[in-house]
Amino acid sequence: MKHDEPDGRSCAPRGYNWILMAFLAIAGFFLFTEHRAHLLGALPFLLLLACPLMHLFMHHGHGTHGDHGNDSERSEK
Repeated sequence: MKHDEPDGRSCAPRGYNWILMAFLAIAGFFLFTEHRAHLLGALPFLLLLACPLMHLFMHHGHGTHGDHGNDSERSEK
């Protein structure tokens, strides 16, 4: 028993994607409203956690801080 049509499309009903999107939107709304206190309570800690993570990823570690500007001098030699 083959479930695909000859042109490769699925046999799912035409409105299946809209039903899925509506279900996910409703589920997301209820998840947010029920867990809002937990999410907003963790927000200050997430902001504090963002500081060292930004420092780590934006500066690419601490090993290359002294070499700023020396790349042009090396290429001239």
